[in-house]
Amino acid sequence: MSEIDSYGGSTRWRFDATGAFRLDRDGDRWWLVDPLGNGFLSVGLNHIDDSDLKYPHNLEVWKQRYGGSRDRWITEGVVTDLRNWGFNSIGWTQQYIGGGWREKFDWSQIVVVEHGAQWTVADLEAAGMPYIIQMRLAENENWNGRPFYPDVFDADFDDHCAYLARSICVDAAESTNLIGYSFVDAPLWFRHPAGADWPGLEGLEGDKREAKLFEIASTYYETIHRHIRTYDPHHLILGDRYNGDNELPDVVLEAAKPYIDVLSVQYYPGNDQASRDHVISHARGLYERVGKPILIPDIGNWTATELNPQRTMDGVEDQAARAQHYVDTFTDLVREPWLLGWHWCGYVENLARGWGMKDPWDEPYPDYVDPVAEFNRRVYDLL
Repeated sequence: MSEIDSYGGSTRWRFDATGAFRLDRDGDRWWLVDPLGNGFLSVGLNHIDDSDLKYPHNLEVWKQRYGGSRDRWITEGVVTDLRNWGFNSIGWTQQYIGGGWREKFDWSQIVVVEHGAQWTVADLEAAGMPYIIQMRLAENENWNGRPFYPDVFDADFDDHCAYLARSICVDAAESTNLIGYSFVDAPLWFRHPAGADWPGLEGLEGDKREAKLFEIASTYYETIHRHIRTYDPHHLILGDRYNGDNELPDVVLEAAKPYIDVLSVQYYPGNDQASRDHVISHARGLYERVGKPILIPDIGNWTATELNPQRTMDGVEDQAARAQHYVDTFTDLVREPWLLGWHWCGYVENLARGWGMKDPWDEPYPDYVDPVAEFNRRVYDLL
């Protein structure tokens, strides 16, 4: 049985303590190492937004339970829940709040998924848990039907990266709870279905396009790396949150390698063994190509509910099936030596995303939450 330290790491795996999160290896196994020097598997939760409790149908819950206080909601709600459920980190906090897929999810559709604001460094520090923070370098997300691909060779892009670094890294650089910085969610490194593309690729095909794309990606990653390291020399750079269910050009991975510490790849597997096997084989292949350990920064499931009957997923007929899907997905995955952890989607069910650990009235779904919590509490014992 693992002893769990104050960060959520396991004392079974001991490394040098540096006072900050870092990477290390125990034989073939990669680890996040927490500030106390213990092996840390990041089991996090994403999409945590207080506006999910400010609809007409649940505003009284917000007022009565938290006194209308965001600070109380963070400490009495979010942190208490995450710790009770065996989660040890806070992932990407921005929530899907409108637009997007009204019915079935389909990455080939041109949609605009509106997102709320992410938590500030001050919010994340107040929570007192390990966390990641996002830097939106570009607006080329798969879910963004109004994409903007910046000219990475222009001074405007350098200015943008410099701003992100000084506005975030200055406040976070001395944090013992910061795991690292991630960039764009589900970016498209090829021509967007909406028609946009990287400046400089116009009219290029084949090898010429690949060569120019490598140059663009190298400049993109080098620029933000340089500005982050101006203020923060040691926290991890987690890179873009690639969509493992989409094409990812080899030249982009090659360009990113010198400038990232971790490969972040998200998946949404179906509820069947073939889907789970695909996640492992695909991620394993990426690890072999890039040589960087992998964090799964977004992964989840859903089922029809009272307020979101349209959110159906094959083989996931109820909340208990969601829990079993979670357990089945991670039982084998957690043993992969390149895996640093996963960040699950999401916290409170709203009317846009349509699913969560808690229902729209801030009550946990017990058939879902209880088995997930039990699995999380014993996750180190599976290794």
